[in-house]
Amino acid sequence: MRVSLYPRLAWEGIRKNKKLYIPYILTGSVMVMMYYILSYLIESPTLMQMIGGSYLTIMLSLGCVVIAVFSLLFLFYTNSFLIHQRYREFGLYNILGMDKRNISKLMVWESIFVGVCAIAIGLFAGIALSKIAELIILNILHMDVTYDFYIGMISIRQSLQIYGVIYLILLINSLRKVRKARPLELMQSNKVGERIPKRNWIYAAVGIVLLITAYYLAVTIEEPLSAFTIFFGAVILVIIGTYLLFMAGSVAFCKLLQKNKRYYYKPNHFVSVSSMIYRMRRNGAGLASICILLTMVLVMISATTSLYFGTEDALHNRYPNDVNVSVMFDQAEGVSDENIEKIRKNIEPYCEEEADLTGIRSFNTSGLITDKGITTQMSSSTMIGFDTYDNVGYLSILSLDDYNEMEHEKKSLGEKECLIYCDRLKYEWDNFAIEGADAYTVKERLHEFPTDGDAEAMISPTVYMVVNDPYTFIEPVKDLANTIGDSIFVYEWRFGADFDTEEAEIEAASQIRETLKNMYMEGEYHISSLSAESKALQREGFMELYGSLYFLGIMLSIVFLFAAVLIIYYKQISEGYEDQARFEIMQKVGMTKKDIRRSINSQMLTVFFAPLVFAGIHLGFAFPFIWRMLMLFGLNNLKMILVVLVICFLVFGLLYAFVYKITSNSYYAIVSGRREA
Repeated sequence: MRVSLYPRLAWEGIRKNKKLYIPYILTGSVMVMMYYILSYLIESPTLMQMIGGSYLTIMLSLGCVVIAVFSLLFLFYTNSFLIHQRYREFGLYNILGMDKRNISKLMVWESIFVGVCAIAIGLFAGIALSKIAELIILNILHMDVTYDFYIGMISIRQSLQIYGVIYLILLINSLRKVRKARPLELMQSNKVGERIPKRNWIYAAVGIVLLITAYYLAVTIEEPLSAFTIFFGAVILVIIGTYLLFMAGSVAFCKLLQKNKRYYYKPNHFVSVSSMIYRMRRNGAGLASICILLTMVLVMISATTSLYFGTEDALHNRYPNDVNVSVMFDQAEGVSDENIEKIRKNIEPYCEEEADLTGIRSFNTSGLITDKGITTQMSSSTMIGFDTYDNVGYLSILSLDDYNEMEHEKKSLGEKECLIYCDRLKYEWDNFAIEGADAYTVKERLHEFPTDGDAEAMISPTVYMVVNDPYTFIEPVKDLANTIGDSIFVYEWRFGADFDTEEAEIEAASQIRETLKNMYMEGEYHISSLSAESKALQREGFMELYGSLYFLGIMLSIVFLFAAVLIIYYKQISEGYEDQARFEIMQKVGMTKKDIRRSINSQMLTVFFAPLVFAGIHLGFAFPFIWRMLMLFGLNNLKMILVVLVICFLVFGLLYAFVYKITSNSYYAIVSGRREA
């Protein structure tokens, strides 16, 4: 057989099956394009020169890994579908005299054409759009725009290597499938129906139990630390439960519809339900895949969008004032009235005249929070494990005088009484003590408290305790040391000041920092560490972190959404050709085009919108996790987050309906005879 015959037959096969191959090639091109753009941005000189550009590099590198892995998995899935659709053609070649070796050569040439086209189109589109992507991310980050253009040679090389390997893996898998199949199986592959899955009720029940378990785990997460470990376990349960429910539960649902005679014995329902029940195992897997992809998109885009548009809220929570000063001392004398007054007088010249420099003094420690208070000395009986890690937190002790002055209150306390406020922790007991010291009675649990920015940035919870005299409270344990010999207590004085302009704010923060450094060097003020942070300077870092997450969320959402659309398209096309013969027979016995359209709408509405509905349910139950994760980023604007989630779901719902409309028209064109097989 002439060598030139193989490429010609391969190209002819692609051309005749263009409705299958064009979406497949475009999908590969989109994957290559997205990978190149992210890789290009990593090596972009403009982004590398940004302050805090390391955030962006980390996020984009993570995005490259996600896209590469997802490309392999998804292209593997779509390639398997595509090869299955070509089985009959390969079987015909085999009967006409081409052996498995000849067919393998044909498939090699097809893979070369498809891979080269996909990679070439993807790289061309990536190079053409890379600068636009750079301008978009610079705009998101509110950075100065530059119009220098260059081609990322490293990105091109990486794209060629990664996607060359991916298409080679796809080819090997395709050759393996065809070599294992017999000619008769290849010829009749599109006529072999599926058996109705047995024990579908059992599998459906297991799927429901797994989903309920996952939902329970998600909504009962109270501490951010446990959210990381528990939620990922819940995600696995949701994925397994979704597949079981769609694959087995959909069959059970169709059987229920069959038993409902008033519903089943109607022209627009009879054909659709009877055909669906025999292919629901494969159909259910496709629907479950769509559901999981939609859920991933909704969770990702809603969370990153909330972060981006809530940047100012998070920034304000972390830095309540324009300039935020924190001074740590290695001795309790550091927060004495005399010492604080000396420091205040040195700082005062750099603040506005109306600035309140009273500040807050606190005695801080950390340990395991128990039903008796806090344990700072870890022993074998109090060893931290996964079951207690959520209760590892901080204790900040304030004086009643400072609290009343700060909050303009007139509260009073007895000798061994205290006020308590818990951030990200529930403490329901009536007494609180540091292990080794006297227990104080909780007189009142405060519902509001001016938490400091450091607490907002911490993952661990914080307990704020107000007592008459912090010195008396810690006296029995003030000399305790940790494992490296340092005191278990850190003494802090912090204050904030506001300014009329950002220039004045930045200048004041710099001057205050230098003044405190000089005092630290003198040694007589007992200063152990210090910080004087400007909100204006920190805004850029927040914007780079949250903006890069937002950009990455958009890019990955496009990839996952494109994958979901392709699954929907292939699902409609394959089912159209499977149902074509059935509808042809029905038309011969009197079924009209209008009846066909009604039957299609019945079939689509019965199962097609189920992935969107379940994605919305998954998103609703995932919200407690999303909320707690956003709290770790300093964002606690619940109303804004809920609005973003609802808008994202509505937008994707409209997009899903649009895709349904387009693909259902393709299905109708096939089964009604307007498009030949």
